[in-house]
Amino acid sequence: MRTDTSPGTLPAREHLPAAPAGTPVLDVVVPVHNEERDLQPCVRRLHAHLARTFPYPFRITIADNASTDTTPRVAARLAAEIPEVGSVRLEQKGRGRALRAVWSASDAPVLAYMDVDLSTDLNALLPLVAPLISGHSDLAIGSRLARTSRVVRGPKREFISRAYNLILRGSLQARFSDAQCGFKAIRRDVAQLLLPLIEDTGWFFDTEMLVLAERAGLRIHEVPVDWVDDPDSSVHLVRTATDDLKGVWRVGRALATGALPLDRLARPFGDDPRDREIEDVPHGLARQLVGFCVVGALSTLFYLLLYSGFRVLTGSQTANALALLVSAVANTAANRRLTFGVRGRGGVVRHQAQGLVVFGIGLVLTSGSLAALDAATSAPAHSTELAVLVAANLAATVLRFLLFRAWVFPDRRPDAPPQPAAAPAPPAPSDGPLPGRPTLQPYDDQHPGRLLEPAHDDQHSGPPLQPAHDDQHSGPPLRPARPHDTDPGDLR
Repeated sequence: MRTDTSPGTLPAREHLPAAPAGTPVLDVVVPVHNEERDLQPCVRRLHAHLARTFPYPFRITIADNASTDTTPRVAARLAAEIPEVGSVRLEQKGRGRALRAVWSASDAPVLAYMDVDLSTDLNALLPLVAPLISGHSDLAIGSRLARTSRVVRGPKREFISRAYNLILRGSLQARFSDAQCGFKAIRRDVAQLLLPLIEDTGWFFDTEMLVLAERAGLRIHEVPVDWVDDPDSSVHLVRTATDDLKGVWRVGRALATGALPLDRLARPFGDDPRDREIEDVPHGLARQLVGFCVVGALSTLFYLLLYSGFRVLTGSQTANALALLVSAVANTAANRRLTFGVRGRGGVVRHQAQGLVVFGIGLVLTSGSLAALDAATSAPAHSTELAVLVAANLAATVLRFLLFRAWVFPDRRPDAPPQPAAAPAPPAPSDGPLPGRPTLQPYDDQHPGRLLEPAHDDQHSGPPLQPAHDDQHSGPPLRPARPHDTDPGDLR
């Protein structure tokens, strides 16, 4: 996996500031390979739709990756005829490589791409990018598998698509519904940090981008789309599926071994409302209750198994004390890590000592229940003993959670959480060519960030569009969103 140095911490998620007249807000990339027949009607239809419905300046960039037919000439002709259209030529194939090249060099704050066949209804384009413009989301994807989507395609492609997304859910714990729909958008400031971590240059590029973004805690917006399958699609299903499965294995292994530095994508402290001091709202109570119930259920099962085993060798009181002691140590360790999110070894001895005090209270409750049962009947059945112990443990569990939350792992939030830095004024427009008529340069994949010599005709040559740098956030990095591991009260 890529481990390039990240440019810095992500800025706070905010509404895009008003841009100077003519500066493109949206850059729609259309990656193509040998699409001489479909390219011109696609670009003209897309341009007409954006000119009619999109309320912001825009650009359409044709990313020709190693076409061997007349696609480059068609792209150059469209760029010459339509001011809002530009073209880039790459000498190597790969949709991911094309997207990385154009997105890395674009100056538009919102970057999108769509397949040249325009299988997705263009009415979904504005809903796709609106959450990125408003600052609500970091990425947006079209979904053919949402309940309200309307899709027309054959059974083979339907089966492959659903099976692939099920694989992602089972192996990479992906929560987005459709990884392969060729209709996606991303904010430029997010792309600048996310792209260096993505290794794939082909069809798996989309999936890798989404998985890493989701694991980093970025917000992905999904838009139900109307989608009609292109029967003339040139995608090789078997080879693409094989490459995708290899990518799933590679990304899953990198995530499992911690090879991906996803903490680089942390938001500034205060961007998440869970970072803030909010009065009269219990901090993380719902999540802690769920974690405590899961740990408690497993601990109870573990305790009953231990009790049954010890009961064969000794009396009920001794078996209960031993089983409760062992399960209490395991319960405290599990709650420390999973429920209250405390990592590292700091305070572990104190936490276990306090957990033993809580264990003592549980021991009094359960032992008292057994003593009361023995007083009521001389020879209680084993099933009766278990039922009494379950009831006593339920009462002890409620008390244990209250003591854990208030005493063992208290909520220690800072008195005055730092405020996010105010966003400075947007930078002044450059003196370069009008952004409505850009001349992008080809991308050198062997040297990321380096652009090759332009391949356009002389009539429209001009200064190349250089990779954008976000001067608004070039100051000292803000404090990461996630607090210190040993402070459970501030966990997000």
